Amino acid sequence: MSAAAILGIALIHLAAAMSPGPSFVVAARTAVSEGFAAATALAVGFGLGAALWASAAMAGLALLFEIMPQLFTALKLIGGAFLIYIAVQMWRHARAPLPDADAIHPRSARSAIWFGFVTFASNPKTAVFFGAVFVGLVPADTPLAIRALLLAIIFTNETLWYILVARLFSMPHARSLYTRLKAAIDRVFGGLIALFGIRIALF
Repeated sequence: MSAAAILGIALIHLAAAMSPGPSFVVAARTAVSEGFAAATALAVGFGLGAALWASAAMAGLALLFEIMPQLFTALKLIGGAFLIYIAVQMWRHARAPLPDADAIHPRSARSAIWFGFVTFASNPKTAVFFGAVFVGLVPADTPLAIRALLLAIIFTNETLWYILVARLFSMPHARSLYTRLKAAIDRVFGGLIALFGIRIALF
């Protein structure tokens, strides 16, 4: 497999990682409400989720979805329901005041990583995306070492992008804006996540 093909996969995935989706909304809200450290751990969870679906695609999960569409439908419904649950919780607590910066008690790194992983894993369409990319660019006889390199690139792309998002949204002016408009922002974010959940489940 050529270096150009590896670079092509890296760039395609980076563009996909940067496109707006539920992960972006969750990352932004975590950064402004819980701070940079929690959002960074969340980003690691997103990277692990991306690596999971990429590994599944390499193992032929996208093909399995074609053979057993019921499995794909079930995973979409479960993933969509999880995102809608997140959205409902955001709406329910939209009016809850944000504590002072010194009084913030963000979730633990382990909890944030798990939350990021489950959030990312809730979208099985990612496996279809990776399957489409790999079918065209990764030959069947690609050595295991190259496959491992691709997974490392995908993990790194996803994680670093969301660390950047975490940094931007955890800055003081972002937190100040969020504090003033928390109810409205949480409802907008919650609405977006609900829409993403519905889209994943039904389309």
